[in-house]
Amino acid sequence: MGSQEVLGQAARLASFGLILQVLFRLITFVLNAFILRFLSKEIVGVVNVRVPLGVFWSLFLGWVWLQLLEVPDPHVVPHYATGVVLFGLSAVVELLGEPFWVLAQAHMFVKLKVIAESLSVILKSILTAFLVLWLPHWGLYIFSLAQLFYTTVLVLCYVTYFTKLLGSPESTKLQTLPVSRITDLLPNITRSGAFINWKEAKLTWSFFKQSFLKQILTEGERYVMTFLNVLNFGDQGVYDIVNNLGSLVARLIFQPIEESFYIFFAKVLEREKDATLQKQEDVAVAAAVLESLLKLALLAGLTITVFGFAYSQLALDIYGGAMLSSGSGPVLLRSYCFYVLLLAINGVTECFTFAAMSKEEVDRYNFVMLALSSSFLVLSYLLTRWCGSVGFILANCFNMGIRITQSLCFIHRYYRRSPHRPLAGLRLSPVLLGAFALGGGVTAVSEVFLCCEQGWPARLAHIAVGAFCLGATLGTAFLTETKLIRFLRTQLGVPRCTDKMT
Repeated sequence: MGSQEVLGQAARLASFGLILQVLFRLITFVLNAFILRFLSKEIVGVVNVRVPLGVFWSLFLGWVWLQLLEVPDPHVVPHYATGVVLFGLSAVVELLGEPFWVLAQAHMFVKLKVIAESLSVILKSILTAFLVLWLPHWGLYIFSLAQLFYTTVLVLCYVTYFTKLLGSPESTKLQTLPVSRITDLLPNITRSGAFINWKEAKLTWSFFKQSFLKQILTEGERYVMTFLNVLNFGDQGVYDIVNNLGSLVARLIFQPIEESFYIFFAKVLEREKDATLQKQEDVAVAAAVLESLLKLALLAGLTITVFGFAYSQLALDIYGGAMLSSGSGPVLLRSYCFYVLLLAINGVTECFTFAAMSKEEVDRYNFVMLALSSSFLVLSYLLTRWCGSVGFILANCFNMGIRITQSLCFIHRYYRRSPHRPLAGLRLSPVLLGAFALGGGVTAVSEVFLCCEQGWPARLAHIAVGAFCLGATLGTAFLTETKLIRFLRTQLGVPRCTDKMT
């Protein structure tokens, strides 16, 4: 498969996944906003901050949540112990579907992945809304049962699809699939008589260590909240809601792009070879794609940072009412808008870095992440003691800045001996930067005079000002970033009819 064909598949995977995720997430967004009206901050903090960590450690340290950590007041958060057990069971169920998820991701089963995950999330939200409305006294039962229902539906979608696919005549045409029947995904003894392929096991161990450290970096603030009690359950709940709302754009836009183009880079580039020793056409295509993705991530992140600052309080008031729009909520979301910019750049740089690194480079990177994980946890604790829940976001910004620096250094070394300079994607024209600065200033003034205590007419006027400034900024980007526009038109546009989407 040529690099252009792989690029086309990756682009369609990203665009198709983006469209479906936006449609499905809008439904869950409305359902979650409805659910928040019936919950206390305390139960949100327990469900979204403490219990998910119990899922991660359910097979090893589940008893810690029940025996050593502070147990919430049963009158505020009822059925805590049973809820932790059910969340742990849901983790086991989800692990059963992991091989099917990997198979679908590696072979770009676009519709299966997006529809299975989106359908599961929607059904989970509907069940949660129903139970919260009709059986609010169930407490943590509601969320633990909904989580178990979500993982069961997700696994069943994958199992049902692959059972039908591998048992049909069409499966003989899919020569690229490494399995021919469902039992091939179960543990078995190889032809050589060995139960474990040690070469693959070593590579798996390297990625496991990297994933474990990345878990600390991405979920580290939850560990600090849980074990060190730096925030009460109510503040934890507000932080998690703001965190989920702030990362919504990252999940909708950046995650599909990162996952799809990681596959592209992994298929086009060879891990163990220098860029000068590989097929130069593939290296050039990879560099051009990386440059365009960096430009796209930078523009999207800057847009969210600049315009999110003036509309954070309004967004929280619409989404969760006074519980979120008063207190620390707006400051948290404004800080998170800047963090989204770093998330966008890091997602693109790391998807290339992890696809191009050799096994030895992955192992060396793990040592860097180990040191970064330790410093991140310490910094989270210190900054939170100093400036409250905003400290977690500041620590995350520091963590993300270090990771971006590591990835940029790798990309620079990778293309150092070639004529390609993909890092040029991080440079914007002065005219566009001026448009961003002007738009941010105008919307900030608009927020002072029109938002958010003067009724809906003033709010709508504030929204209109933001829409005008956003349109002017995007128009400037359209006129100045012609290379990126050409890339989006050719690769992320309407899929070609001649290409069959899996």
